[in-house]
Amino acid sequence: MMNLVVLLALVSAAAVLPTGEALWLDLPSSGTKCVSEELHNNVVVLADYYIIGDEEHKVVPTFSVKVTSPYGNNLHHQENVTHGQFAFTTTESGNYLACFWMDGNLPVSKGATVGLDWKTGIFAKDWESVARKEKLEGVNIELMKLEGLVQAIHENLNYLKEREAEMREVSERTNARVAWFSIMSIGICIVVSLVQIWRLKTFFQKKKLI
Repeated sequence: MMNLVVLLALVSAAAVLPTGEALWLDLPSSGTKCVSEELHNNVVVLADYYIIGDEEHKVVPTFSVKVTSPYGNNLHHQENVTHGQFAFTTTESGNYLACFWMDGNLPVSKGATVGLDWKTGIFAKDWESVARKEKLEGVNIELMKLEGLVQAIHENLNYLKEREAEMREVSERTNARVAWFSIMSIGICIVVSLVQIWRLKTFFQKKKLI
C-alpha cells in the first residue's frame, strides 16, 4: 500500500515537470511562429523538427529555425532546411524560444506545416542506450527512470521555491516603494495645502479683509 502511495505521489508531482511533447506548427508564407518553454538551469533539451509532406507542393518547401535563450543567446540557427535537430543543456533560467519561418526562395503561397518533437529533462534521455551500456533490463531500468524522476522533481521544487522567494522579494520591495510613494504624496499634498492657506491669508491681510 505504501509503495502505491509513493508511486501516485511521484506521478502527481511529475505532472508539473517539463515533459516531451509533439507539436504541429502551421507556418504562413510570410511571418514567424514561435514556441517557448520556461526552464531552469541544468535541464537537457532535445528536439527534432521536420517538414510535414504536402502532396500539393511539387517542390518540398524549406524553412529556417532559430533557438534563443532567455537572455537572447543564440543556441541553434539553421536556414533552408526540411528537417534537423538541436540539443543543449540550459545555463539560464527563463523562457527558451524556438522560432520558425518559411524561406522566401520557394513559391509556396499556403505556407507549410512543421512538426516539432520537444523533449526536456529525463524525457530527453536515451534510456535504451543507458540500458545497453549499464547492462540493465526490466525492473532495473524502470527503477533508474524513477530515480531520475525523483531527482527531476526535487530540482523542480527547488526551482519553484527560488522563484517564489524572488517573487516575494519583488512584491515586498514594490509594496515598500508604494508605501513610501503614498507617504510622500500625502506629505506633498499637506505642504501644498499649507502654502495655499498661507498665501490666501497673506492676500486677505493685504486687502484688509481679515
